[in-house]
Amino acid sequence: MRKIRLLVVDDSILFREVLSRFIRQDAEIDVVGTAGDPYNARDMILKYEPDVMTLDIEMPRMNGVAFLKKLLPQYYLPTIVVSSSLEQKQASLDAGAVDFIQKPLARTSAEMQVFAADICRAVKSAFSAHSSGQAGVTVTHMEIPQSGRKFRKADTVLAFGASTGGTEALEQVIKNLPADSPATLVVQHMPAGFTKLYSDRLNKSCPMEVKEAEDGDRLRRGLVIIGAGENHLRLCRDARGYYVSSKPGEKVSGHCPSVDVLFTSVAQTAKSNAIGVILTGMGRDGADGMLKMHDAGAFTIGQDKQTSVVYGMPMEAYKIGAVQVQAPLYKIADIIQGQLI
Repeated sequence: MRKIRLLVVDDSILFREVLSRFIRQDAEIDVVGTAGDPYNARDMILKYEPDVMTLDIEMPRMNGVAFLKKLLPQYYLPTIVVSSSLEQKQASLDAGAVDFIQKPLARTSAEMQVFAADICRAVKSAFSAHSSGQAGVTVTHMEIPQSGRKFRKADTVLAFGASTGGTEALEQVIKNLPADSPATLVVQHMPAGFTKLYSDRLNKSCPMEVKEAEDGDRLRRGLVIIGAGENHLRLCRDARGYYVSSKPGEKVSGHCPSVDVLFTSVAQTAKSNAIGVILTGMGRDGADGMLKMHDAGAFTIGQDKQTSVVYGMPMEAYKIGAVQVQAPLYKIADIIQGQLI
């Protein structure tokens, strides 16, 4: 088995170096990087794609709790908060941390050894829990209703929306779609800068070509367009065919890019000639837009509760009748292909 990739974030150079040295004694954990503040941590997350992060609270430019509140809804990463102050424990857990460990008052070699052992146990526990949550769930019975018709690959549009946990979920689905799949549009809640690197990562691992949206991009079979951070992604059409609009705008349903904006544009432009998929995510962005797609005759799919990191967005869409088929993550690519000719 590969080692667990750990990112250590702390404003003290000495503390993170000492902690990293002790953690590296554990054969199951690899400290892939260290960072001194949340902005540097963001860059490290994109560069090294860690499995787990340890995070200090009191840091320059942005404290750890504020960083968690910004990061986790857009890029879920199991995080263990490490702080000298127990007063920050509840705030850290409320912000999404999976654990809180107090720093030792003394920094003797013996105390650091015990402290590092506690960190290692927490890291393994966080990684194990997250990995099992991402794994496929055995389903003993699942009925998948048919849409009543098949979609042609040449002129159908696939539209995906996701948030917390979506980076991994989207990759799992798109990797299992063939290279000649219909043109695909994606909104994943991510800030500017993240979406380009995420698109590049998917482009290397998926059969289809994947790119970050640029205003005016033309759709074609075998192309996935990821909505750019801080730009709404919309489907448009002219005499030449489908293209996208990618422009800044006010937040819709709390986000820019917004899944509701994408799905609404697909409902208006592609109408019944579309397949919509809403994946794991916090909140309800996408529910209203998916209902519009459903009402326009599109085929709609929602990720189920058991395989969602956060069963928020797909639940809200399901509750209002927008989801035609609810299914575990590992079935979604097969369901999409089953609707195509």
